Amino acid sequence: QVQLVESGGGLVQAGGSLRLSCAASGRTFSSYGMGWFRRAPGKGRDIVAAINWSGDNTWYADSVKGRFTISRDNAKNTVYLQMNSLKPEDTAVYYCATVRFVARTIDSYANWGQGTQVTVSS
Repeated sequence: QVQLVESGGGLVQAGGSLRLSCAASGRTFSSYGMGWFRRAPGKGRDIVAAINWSGDNTWYADSVKGRFTISRDNAKNTVYLQMNSLKPEDTAVYYCATVRFVARTIDSYANWGQGTQVTVSS
């Protein structure tokens, strides 16, 4: 079992940047792929980005491609989401979760964190 804790959210103006962190407990972190998701107000949970266990395979939703970067540091049991050129439509609660193999379907993910709020003002 892996426990995940997200941090780094906050209020930022449009065009600004934030870096989210997802810290994992447990010695098996490096065996998991990881994903970042978000839930905007009144909407479902959508995948934003994913990364495989070694960090050499990544995937991004079209809406964030070129602006967000997912990375991981297995020595620190942490996965990151660097978010640049933020837009008001990026406002959401952001979650991380584990996956065995990089996937785009939410049902493939487990061990969800509690989420961190990102608010982008116009």
